Amino acid sequence: TVIGILNGIDTNIWNPAKDDLIEGNYSVEDLSGKDKNRETLLIGYRLEAGPDIPVMGMVSRLVDQKGFDILAEGMDEIMKLDLRLVILGTGQEKFHKLYKKLQKKYPDKLGVKLEYDNRMAHLIEAGSDFFLMPSRYEPCGLNQMYSLSYGTIPIVRATGGLKDTVRNLTRGGRRGNGFIFSEYSKEALVDTITRAVDFFKDKEAVQRVRKRIMK
Repeated sequence: TVIGILNGIDTNIWNPAKDDLIEGNYSVEDLSGKDKNRETLLIGYRLEAGPDIPVMGMVSRLVDQKGFDILAEGMDEIMKLDLRLVILGTGQEKFHKLYKKLQKKYPDKLGVKLEYDNRMAHLIEAGSDFFLMPSRYEPCGLNQMYSLSYGTIPIVRATGGLKDTVRNLTRGGRRGNGFIFSEYSKEALVDTITRAVDFFKDKEAVQRVRKRIMK
């Protein structure tokens, strides 16, 4: 028998209650610090968003494996939704050029930092409402686990360790811990992001899910 063993995360480093790289610490008992991080994150990306507009974050290498091709293909449709998307990372030159272009096209909704910034990586986990990982393949993945511990709902493709750690949320968020799609296509990605944006309208459900996934 062959079994896969999931990676673990260092909860001394990735822990919103004692993370000294974020703007405001928070825990299951008191989530108010998450809003402070969201505010700082948006300022860092020169974006504005009221409490009813979800912020989606990505911290990733900009390479084919991580789904940046289908994300770019679906960007026109994604940007029609009421959301903000922030991206941090470096990678293939073709994606650097493409995402710089997309940011110029959607300056009020899309924030892109083509760099390595550890503090910003922590701030994205803490300040985002959703974390996006549309990977083509992912042996395990760590960011979806960081996201869960920060009460940031993951949106992932059903592959490798993402499939092993994320379960689709039911209506009202009583069960599950994120949003997951199977087909590697812009249509499936756009549809899943749309579901997440709709889910965000139910503030009680969002809070319920945040507290549960943090545990």
